[in-house]
Amino acid sequence: METSANQLFNLAGKVAIVTGASKGIGEQIARYMADFGAKVVISSRKQADLDELAAEMRQAGGEVSAIEAHMGDEAQIKNLFAKTIALYGGVDILVNNAAANPYYGPTVDCPVAAFDKIMDINVKAPMLLGNLVQPVMKQRGGGSIVNISSIAGQTPDPGLGVYSVSKAALDMLTKVTAKEWGPDGIRVNSVSPGLIKTKFSQALWQDEKTLSHFTKRIPLPRMGTVEEVASLVLYLASDASGYCTGSIYTVDGGTTI
Repeated sequence: METSANQLFNLAGKVAIVTGASKGIGEQIARYMADFGAKVVISSRKQADLDELAAEMRQAGGEVSAIEAHMGDEAQIKNLFAKTIALYGGVDILVNNAAANPYYGPTVDCPVAAFDKIMDINVKAPMLLGNLVQPVMKQRGGGSIVNISSIAGQTPDPGLGVYSVSKAALDMLTKVTAKEWGPDGIRVNSVSPGLIKTKFSQALWQDEKTLSHFTKRIPLPRMGTVEEVASLVLYLASDASGYCTGSIYTVDGGTTI
């Protein structure tokens, strides 16, 4: 019996955690998850921002819970997981979107504290959360983990050397866990955005001349949108991508060609 596209993308009955969800790419991912029927736990560092977004999403008909958690704090990561289990009884989808880059400049000058923060949030947090949800997903017959990486993990960005290293590590974590957890029905994939129009990248796109400098060499010579990233994450979270695991998907307009 054939399965319709509506059934494949339907997330009704699924529980999704989205980190770094109060704005930008994470916010749009959370909105799409709720739009397609998932019970969504949104998380970031500031409860007030989460509460505002959760209220908007509930008004649109979504089932949403807001749980503050700093991804650099192991106790808060464990609390996020425990509260999600208490609320919904399990986890089916995990989107590791939260990231940090407190340093820009030559790697040789990167302070140790900045290196530790980048690695803790960009690599260790996804590993810790993945390790927490793995037994629960296995018990529920499987699940999907999507790590939000960056094209910087494939080609080093000038001034973002340590950040690039962290995203390369995240991509390898994706492949390792995909191989280890595949027999449990758990799929793990990475999404690597290029230049996306968010508040984080505002310094680039608010000036037309600066923006043109970065986009003119891209095969699709423009910035990407948060919707274009979130729609790919939705695909990877849903049954539509049931035979996809361990892959790195770029959303970069062809930058890495």
